[in-house]
Amino acid sequence: MNEVLTATDLPNLVHRGKVRDMYSLADDLFLIIVTDRVSAFDVVLPTGIPGKGVVLNQLSSFWFKYTSGIVPNHLVEVVDDARWLNSVYGDRVCVSYYSYPPYVARRSMIVKKAERIDIECIVRGYISGSAWSEYREKGTVGGMRLPAGLRESEKFPEPLFTPTTKAETGHDEPVSFQEMENLVGKDATREVMDKSLAIYDAAARYALDRGIIIADTKMEFGRVDGKIILIDELLTPDSSRFWDASTYSPGKPQPSFDKQHLRDWLVESGWNKEPPAPELPPDLVKEVARRYRDAYCRLTGKEL
Repeated sequence: MNEVLTATDLPNLVHRGKVRDMYSLADDLFLIIVTDRVSAFDVVLPTGIPGKGVVLNQLSSFWFKYTSGIVPNHLVEVVDDARWLNSVYGDRVCVSYYSYPPYVARRSMIVKKAERIDIECIVRGYISGSAWSEYREKGTVGGMRLPAGLRESEKFPEPLFTPTTKAETGHDEPVSFQEMENLVGKDATREVMDKSLAIYDAAARYALDRGIIIADTKMEFGRVDGKIILIDELLTPDSSRFWDASTYSPGKPQPSFDKQHLRDWLVESGWNKEPPAPELPPDLVKEVARRYRDAYCRLTGKEL
């Protein structure tokens, strides 16, 4: 997993996100390719992380299947072999001489097309990151007043649902429940909040049994035939904060299995969190790649 894929170039590109490239595969299906691009503070960095896309794709697939009894999701098929994709969907590239390249294997999935709900659904079980910064400054998290005296990395009595906008560019912004209801409707707000909290609860208990604390995570939802489903990615090191339960000690930052190590380096570098971002040193890239793989192995019990 030493190769780095930061760009794709296939026909029928529909959307290029910070990490994922989405292609139209059929009237009701997308092909999502997870690249090795990495973002921090809502900026795509110039350096990719080798094998990262495979980890994210395989781990999302694992969690989509694990939580399917709580809420349906958009996953149709994980692409494990480019030859299979060519044999089944080769005619969908609309170029007679073109075939899907080998790099789609393991880092791609076929998903249902959904109407995205433009909200990031964030669940926080512990106070860390931007939540800790807000609490120190204002005594709130996601605009909600919390008791005084909380320590960094401390567990909340109950997980908090703190939604934000879903920005195509720039930074996501926190929204209140009333603002979310105005944007997506009261019923949808209640449903995605309840489903987000239920998924977090199930995943957090599962992960803790395997030595990982899920401090917080973010999810996205969409609609297919009027029904709300999970989309995008789920409970990956990109969308979540994973801590080692064996070394957990509130009152300070925690060693993590996600990209927090990378964020910390960027802050220490003096970068102003605006494009362009600095190149990452090779040792940091290697360490971040190792942490992503370790998270996958611990959570699934499998090697990549």
